[in-house]
Amino acid sequence: MKQELLKQYARFAVEVGVNPQSCQTLIINAPVEAADFARTCAEVAYEAGAKQVVVYYNDEKLSRIQMERTQVEVLEDVKPTIYRRYLDYFESQGGACILHIIASDPDIYAGIDPEKIARASKARSIATEPYREYVMKDKVQWTIVAIPSEAWAKKVFPQETAHAQEKLWQAIFDVCRVQEGGDVVALWKEHIAQMIHRRYFINSLDIDTLHLTSANGTDLTIGLADHALWKGATSVTPEGYTFIANIPTEEVFTAPHKDRVDGIVYGTKPYVYNGTVIENFWVRFEKGKVVEHHAEKNEEVLGKLLNTDEGARHIGEIALVPASSPINKSGLLFFNTLFDENAACHIAFGAGYPGTVKGGESLSEAELQALGVNKSLVHEDVMIGAEDMTIIATSKSGKETLIFEKGEWAF
Repeated sequence: MKQELLKQYARFAVEVGVNPQSCQTLIINAPVEAADFARTCAEVAYEAGAKQVVVYYNDEKLSRIQMERTQVEVLEDVKPTIYRRYLDYFESQGGACILHIIASDPDIYAGIDPEKIARASKARSIATEPYREYVMKDKVQWTIVAIPSEAWAKKVFPQETAHAQEKLWQAIFDVCRVQEGGDVVALWKEHIAQMIHRRYFINSLDIDTLHLTSANGTDLTIGLADHALWKGATSVTPEGYTFIANIPTEEVFTAPHKDRVDGIVYGTKPYVYNGTVIENFWVRFEKGKVVEHHAEKNEEVLGKLLNTDEGARHIGEIALVPASSPINKSGLLFFNTLFDENAACHIAFGAGYPGTVKGGESLSEAELQALGVNKSLVHEDVMIGAEDMTIIATSKSGKETLIFEKGEWAF
């Protein structure tokens, strides 16, 4: 790929996405395939004034070997170093921020016992809970950005033999507004301003419930958590540092009440969970809890997700994304939640974000749950938006407002 575009992408991810301060260490998590891009991001970070850049590499092909060959009891014995290496920087003078570079193979764990994967994943989630609290409560800036691995590119473009990665690079640049001779930072500032406008308007409606319907059978009523706050575009740390958690981002989202979700909802895009693709699924809720579920492909894996803990059968997020988003307009299925969740409205099984209720970052877990914010070891986004989706919001005073019509914002 042209170095100009790669540098633009890195500059946007670092300067606008994670926004490192001169007092901070930037931690970069990257797959070994992304070493060149990680170095470019490190250079950009130093140019932006970051105090230090630390890079941690991972190797998902090795992870598959370990998942296949290691006894599950050993996989469940997750050492404290996995999160301590982050906390040491978070707790140091000046603090730290994180850039996650991903390039995952959607089928990396295909064929491995789902029970083994689920047990290992749950153990890791438990072990990393002190780290995840920093992220879920926006105590640090964090950003996720993707580059195409060969395996991922061939999943998206199976007919391409020699140019799959090049085509996926171009698709990523397109949906991230990276273009030759362009100013990606200026384009994103304009996009963020539009998202903030919608966020302010929807917050002004004082919504109590949302009713989602589409021709595929979705008929779902979602009650919002007490003092729910719609978020989107940018987030802010306690120190006032802004960041964009997901690149790209097209969503405005909030916290459902964990006990006030009823009806049935159909997935509209495949979902990759723990390296396995779940396709054509639906779930039915009663009083906030999934009481029935089905998937045409890998239903067992969906069941393992829902059985992670009590909170995994409830939802912690409802996010609104118009069908006209660049990701959806691309016509591509990315087999990657970072992109696919920004192509369609989605819900998240599991934990809610404390910041999606007023003052939530300073509340205890018990106080958050009392407001209806869900608690779980997982947070897994699944796509439910359709081209014909209608969403009607009902305010606490009983006023109805059409906010989505034919898959688009109605205002």
